[in-house]
Amino acid sequence: QVQFVESGGGLVQPGGSLRLSCATSRSIFSISALGWYRQTPGKQRELVAGISGGSTMYADSVKGRFTISRDNAKNTMYLQMNSVKPEDTAVYYCNNKPAIRSYWGQGTQVTVSS
Repeated sequence: QVQFVESGGGLVQPGGSLRLSCATSRSIFSISALGWYRQTPGKQRELVAGISGGSTMYADSVKGRFTISRDNAKNTMYLQMNSVKPEDTAVYYCNNKPAIRSYWGQGTQVTVSS
């Protein structure tokens, strides 16, 4: 049972920008701390950004470049990715924070390449 649906990924050049979107059901969205995660082949999924109420947190690798936000009226969360680097290439997922195993969606592929 998919609880989250990610979109907005694609191919972007180094230094470019991309905005990811995460849609979910209202019952989850209104009460949860949420996060954006990413995974590359052969590596564990990692948390890159989280949001809870008015507080946000970022992994050191994306701090100052990525911005997480949420629009409660649209039941949607976003990840604005600026100044992207090749090492940002990954499948990006959204989930509760901490993540709930059964809530993982398909993710959205982000590829940073010239």
